[in-house]
Amino acid sequence: MPITANNPNLKTWLPTSKHTDFPIQNIPFGVFLTRDDIVTIGTRIGDTAIDLGALHQLGYFEGIPLTDDIFLQDSLNDFISDGKKTWRLVRNRIADIFDATNPALKNNTAHRNIVLFTLDEIEMQLPVNVGDYTDFYSSKEHATNIGKMFRDPEHALLPNWLHMPVAYHGRSSSIIPSGIPIHRPQGQKLINGTDTPIFGPSRSVDFELEMAFITTDANLLGEPIPVDEAEDYIFGMVLFNDWSARDIQKWEYVPLGPFLGKSFASSMSPWIVTLDALEPYRVASPSPTKEQLPYLQSHGKKSFDIQLEVAIQPENHSETIVCRSNFKYLYWNMSQQLAHHTINGCPVNSGDLMGSGTISGKTPDTYGSMLELSWKGEKPVQLTTGGSRKFIEDNDTVIIRGHCQKNGIRIGFGEVSTKLLPVFKK
Repeated sequence: MPITANNPNLKTWLPTSKHTDFPIQNIPFGVFLTRDDIVTIGTRIGDTAIDLGALHQLGYFEGIPLTDDIFLQDSLNDFISDGKKTWRLVRNRIADIFDATNPALKNNTAHRNIVLFTLDEIEMQLPVNVGDYTDFYSSKEHATNIGKMFRDPEHALLPNWLHMPVAYHGRSSSIIPSGIPIHRPQGQKLINGTDTPIFGPSRSVDFELEMAFITTDANLLGEPIPVDEAEDYIFGMVLFNDWSARDIQKWEYVPLGPFLGKSFASSMSPWIVTLDALEPYRVASPSPTKEQLPYLQSHGKKSFDIQLEVAIQPENHSETIVCRSNFKYLYWNMSQQLAHHTINGCPVNSGDLMGSGTISGKTPDTYGSMLELSWKGEKPVQLTTGGSRKFIEDNDTVIIRGHCQKNGIRIGFGEVSTKLLPVFKK
């Protein structure tokens, strides 16, 4: 089935700016609260939010096999369960409805008043009910940097890293949408030179520049997903800030891995950009350093050229961009991650979230965390408004942005923005 929504010549009758992340060729999916306090599934073109629940009730999806309430829900999970064919049909139809040459909705003022919202009339919600969350560790540059800091620099990568996408199973309860502030976490940590832990606020709160993908119902218990079929079960992608408390994590992670140092919050952008929309921006993954086992050998262009940046904005000051990176730097791609995740028969469900791990490049300005940018706090990062940062301070806001650009068409993710508040007090 062709992806007609990707036609670079499409123009919309909705007002859009030249540099918007959300042209008619994007058509992401999200969940928002309307001006009438109704939660609905929607999409966005330019700065206009579109109520897909109302659009469906008005008959604009006639001929597509959808249940009456598919868009009248507080999550995208059921729609994602409908599978790739339905996603493509719906996205193509939306592009047709808002094509500049289609007068059906354009000339129907009554319907437009029901369906369309300005961004200040809506409140974005978490787009999926995340049942399970997995965080990968797929940037060779990031893993090497961490290995150099805390282990033998000559053997920075652990022996397993080049043979499989390393990951851990996280928690889903503290995954939040952009705009929700978080509190500085507390926990046990060791002070340098001591062997007895103390309890208190983390002194090393850090962002992690990541992206994440959302799956559909993919397999039965015991059934692996072949690497070259994996993308059929990936709905789309979001920006992801997988917050870390480095001092808490350092003390607790041996022998079972991350826990309190990671579980206090992860922030995601509210609009899910589909793999279909990203199709024109495909690139090859980095060449493997070692031959990979057959179940991980993917073919074709399985990564995407997504430009990423991170900014830190102190309270009442302008922001400083501290990092510029790219999703294409990841050594292990999404298809390999999903194939490895299920090779033991682990089932994957609609709404499951898979984090990429920190995305770092080869040069210091592309490092995707403060741990790397300040090199354990030894090289503070200077802010344009004065002062510096080793890690994130109270009332700082961390903003992650990302977009693709090719042949004059920009497909973006918007941003994920989160403010760090002081330790929670009753």
